[in-house]
Amino acid sequence: MVAQLVRLKLTLLRNGLRRSALQVVGIVLASLYGAGLLVVFVGGMVALSFEAPMVQRTSTVLLGAVIVLGWWLVPLLVFGVDSTLDPLRFVTFAIRRRTLLLGMAVAAVVGVPGVITAVATLSTAVVWWHHPAALVAGLLAAPIGLALAVTGSRAVTTAMARVLARRRAREVMILVVALPFLLLGPALWGFSQLEVSVDAEKIAEVVAWTPLGAPWAVPSDVVAGHWADALGRVLVALVALAGAAWLWDRSLAHALVNPAHEQAGGRARGLGAFGRLPATPLGAVVARCLTYWVRDPRYAVSLVVVPVVVVVLWFVDPGDEGRLALLAGPAVAYLVAWGISADVAFDGTAFWTHLAAPVRGTTDRAGRLLASASFGLPLVVALAVGTSLASARPSVVVPVLGLSLGVLLTSYGVASVLSALVVYPVQLPGENPFQSKQGASMASIGSQLAGTASVVVLVAPTAVLAVLALRDGAPPAVGVLALVVGVLLGAVVLALGVRVGGAALDRTGPDLQRRMTSFT
Repeated sequence: MVAQLVRLKLTLLRNGLRRSALQVVGIVLASLYGAGLLVVFVGGMVALSFEAPMVQRTSTVLLGAVIVLGWWLVPLLVFGVDSTLDPLRFVTFAIRRRTLLLGMAVAAVVGVPGVITAVATLSTAVVWWHHPAALVAGLLAAPIGLALAVTGSRAVTTAMARVLARRRAREVMILVVALPFLLLGPALWGFSQLEVSVDAEKIAEVVAWTPLGAPWAVPSDVVAGHWADALGRVLVALVALAGAAWLWDRSLAHALVNPAHEQAGGRARGLGAFGRLPATPLGAVVARCLTYWVRDPRYAVSLVVVPVVVVVLWFVDPGDEGRLALLAGPAVAYLVAWGISADVAFDGTAFWTHLAAPVRGTTDRAGRLLASASFGLPLVVALAVGTSLASARPSVVVPVLGLSLGVLLTSYGVASVLSALVVYPVQLPGENPFQSKQGASMASIGSQLAGTASVVVLVAPTAVLAVLALRDGAPPAVGVLALVVGVLLGAVVLALGVRVGGAALDRTGPDLQRRMTSFT
């Protein structure tokens, strides 16, 4: 039966490739990318084999722990990954549950990620080729680590299936898991720049006694002659593997009898923003967009990166003056305002309600940007003022605020025009907001580049004045001029964007609806 499940997995993969040429291209590109990573990883293991034993131990333990942790967390970030063998499809078949678990575990390794992980984990044993006993220990411990990664992954996803069936819980889980990943790189960069000494050896020693790192520390214990420690770590890994298998078995038994169903995010309570805003076309558009900003994680993505931007700029330039941190206001202004450039695309086929209402294009443009500006404007002002005061240079508040407001207003104006002209495939409601949509690359990249270039050109006068005002000894009048030019020029671009974008939307609305219908 295990072999039958593996053959079924291969058949499903083969049939999927036959269905679409894009899938063939995707699997080829993924395979080439994975092969490249694998060559680098294996080459690194070979090079590591000539290092000192402590360096070998530290590196293999930490790398192995990252692999296992990745298998456990990635399915929570990209929910629905590898659902080709959904266990619920076997409910009506007389298959023993333990046989089903074993078959699904083996089948999980079938595929590009599984093969790459299997080869990578086995290659960690190459580090110890100078020591035959350690090499044998590594070849025996690596499969335990691989089994722990796969079994833990399936246990987590099966146990969380009922929770993730709720759309709101899925959205929160994505944001909670994604944010640490986004902040990991900037934090490491900042620590290296601040010359903060983190003893990797001590970290590896702690991780080596956890299920994440225990299998990968066994060969080094054999080299050092610490047989008791080696057996202890094997016991830790096996107990964790047994616990993961038990959790998977119990969760699957419950799921087969009580399958999880897609649930709404919660009960509606009142009219929300619709009950607080005027009953006019503009009020209705603003209320609808505010509802989307609060409840749709696709909109929240542009807000999730706000703390990432602040952390990155602070860590890269952590000095007292924090010059790079002054860019937080303009950068966040662009991200927040540019979020409405995909508003029509996010509407999807529901955009027909705007066409049938009918809502005038200028009303639509104004309503969307007012909803975004209701929180975007206070956020940008707070960041511009806060980072300026934190830099210990209160005199830069005015020019930084002027540049930030200029970027915000200008980006709103350009985005109002662009979203009336260009739509492209985006994530559907309920899908992972961090994943890429096939067919969106060229249209989205081209429109983003054109829009960004337009914003840069239009903001250039304000940026020049702001840079001059930030120079030491610059008269305060230059900063005031930057504020005035930023607000006035941005307001003009905003007004023109609403007017031009509204006229374009009146003209292109039916065509946008046709294109979005073709995406589904």
